[in-house]
Amino acid sequence: MKLSFLLPLAGMVIAAGNFNAEACTNLIAAKGATTDGSVMVTYAADSHNLYGMLTHTPAARHQKGAMRKVVEWDTGKPLGEIPQPAETYNVVGNMNEHQLAIGESTWGGHKELVDTTGNSIIDYGSLIQIALERCKTAREAVDFMGDIVNKYGYASSGESFSIADKNEVWVMEMIGKGAEKGAVWIAVRIPDNAISGHANEPRIRKVNMKDKENVKYSKDVISFARKRGYFNGKDEDFSFADAYENHTADTRRGCDARVWSYFRRFAPETDKYYAWCAGESDEPMPLYVIPEKKVSLKDMEWSMRDHYEGTPFEMTSDIGAGPNHVPYRWRPMDYEVDGKTYCMERAIATQQTGWSFVSQSRDWLPDAVGGILWFGTDDTNTSVYMPFYCGMTEIPKELEHGDINTFSMDSNFWMTNWVANQAYNRYDLMIPDIRKVQNRLEDKFRDSREAKDKELTAIVKNGDMDAYRKAVNTEGAAVAKEATDDYRNLAQYLLVKFMDGNMKKTDEQGNFIKSEYGLPVYPSFPGYDKKYYENIVKETGDHFLIK
Repeated sequence: MKLSFLLPLAGMVIAAGNFNAEACTNLIAAKGATTDGSVMVTYAADSHNLYGMLTHTPAARHQKGAMRKVVEWDTGKPLGEIPQPAETYNVVGNMNEHQLAIGESTWGGHKELVDTTGNSIIDYGSLIQIALERCKTAREAVDFMGDIVNKYGYASSGESFSIADKNEVWVMEMIGKGAEKGAVWIAVRIPDNAISGHANEPRIRKVNMKDKENVKYSKDVISFARKRGYFNGKDEDFSFADAYENHTADTRRGCDARVWSYFRRFAPETDKYYAWCAGESDEPMPLYVIPEKKVSLKDMEWSMRDHYEGTPFEMTSDIGAGPNHVPYRWRPMDYEVDGKTYCMERAIATQQTGWSFVSQSRDWLPDAVGGILWFGTDDTNTSVYMPFYCGMTEIPKELEHGDINTFSMDSNFWMTNWVANQAYNRYDLMIPDIRKVQNRLEDKFRDSREAKDKELTAIVKNGDMDAYRKAVNTEGAAVAKEATDDYRNLAQYLLVKFMDGNMKKTDEQGNFIKSEYGLPVYPSFPGYDKKYYENIVKETGDHFLIK
């Protein structure tokens, strides 16, 4: 069933992978920092106008002279064409068949550095996609991304990229040069025993520029900053983040605080960087930290559901959370009272996410088996991460192309939204029921990987790639269908259980209780919390007093 609403279609996804992701979060765990030795990167594509779908670009061989069209991800605007190489690789979402995965977050930077030539044709989204089509390793992708923007011009503002393969992970930061063609950039390899992250703020500061093994950069990254007046110190004191962006207290709180909340889960000593995030200190948070305990796949998934729990930024206890302790704040992000400006917290988990993933690259398995994209649609807090192998060649119908204005009962994105948007109104009452279904599905998907990996590895080692593709496509379709069907049932269950502000009584299995005569028993009235009633009295005095 589809309901098409007669609204402007400006939000339609025009090209595969098209999205406006100006407020995204990337979390990173290198292979020595994870429980199983995999390299993991997370990415949330956050936009109020983004439809959550999974994209696919098949592997291909190209004749000499073949051209590739470049279309801007955010707008669908054609930017130009570039020559195709002899071969391009299979890409599922943000991961290719060689286990290479790339995420990003936008930070903008100096406005005058946005391309003014009108001739640049590589925007940040196309840069990711083209690199995935053509590169096998993270190191190769860093070099390629730097080279291609210099050749064809960079058509976006400041970006941070997470670039991971089965052995290593890099953070790359890039910004254009205004009237000059190309971009300036720097990339740092995250140590194998470290975790990192970025969230709409550049994070690479002072590094050893002579460490060619772990640091790469454009040849003019410092000289260009000097020429534009962004930096005038010694080369060894150069900070890309501080030269090419102006950091303020509000951007720290809305951006770096998300990474800090991830760090403190695994490295408690990073609690001290609360002062940086709160605008109380100018000691910046480091690009990466060494965790006290290793990070699991489940840890990465749940880190993406963070609402600053256990921190001073925690979102369920202040008055803004309302009587049902909702950890969400509707936009705009700031407001003014008596001439002073205040902020709404911006956590990793946010209502406007279109889709997110946790990429897992594993060097002990064949590439076709080692690379898994754990993909979810809508809000990370209420979504289900579904496993899709990097060699998959068919997108499940529940995750195919759609748009933000057309509701569909068969869409994973819309079913997840249906569940989430009910919970936004009565969060503390509904989230336990959501967690039961969410945990059951995700635990099942994670627990079944060992057997599935073994099965697929045997097929790949036998050289039967047709059988491999059939197996991963079949499982991918089954996984997406199960998750979507279960969330459709969950959405309907929540509607029935919490109808009209009441809460129907259920047994331990969640079944609705009936009387001995087979009729529904009377519902309970959960009402509101104590603080809500106290605030009414504080605001109205004796107006509602029973005399």
